[in-house]
Amino acid sequence: MQIDEPDEKALQKRLGRIEGQIRGLQRMLDEDRYCGDILDQIHSVQQALRSVGREIIRNHLETCVTDALRSGDAEAAEETYDEIMGLLKKEL
Repeated sequence: MQIDEPDEKALQKRLGRIEGQIRGLQRMLDEDRYCGDILDQIHSVQQALRSVGREIIRNHLETCVTDALRSGDAEAAEETYDEIMGLLKKEL
C-alpha cells in the first residue's frame, strides 16, 4: 500500500480512537448500560470505520488505480475497474 507517512500516521491515530470506542462498548455491555446508548456508540464506531475506509479508497484511487490506468495495459485497467466497482459495492 502506498500511503504517505503523515496520512498513515493520521489513519493510525483514528484507528486507535476507534479501538478505544470498541473497548468503551465492551465496558458498556459489562455495566449493563441502556441499549439505546450502546446502539448510539455502535453507530459512532461504524461511521468512524466508514470514514477511515473512504480515506483508504481515496488513497487507493490516487495511487494504485492511477498507476494501473496510466500503465497502458488494457487488461490491468479492466481488472482495476472491476476491483474498484467491487470495493464500491461493499462500501455502499
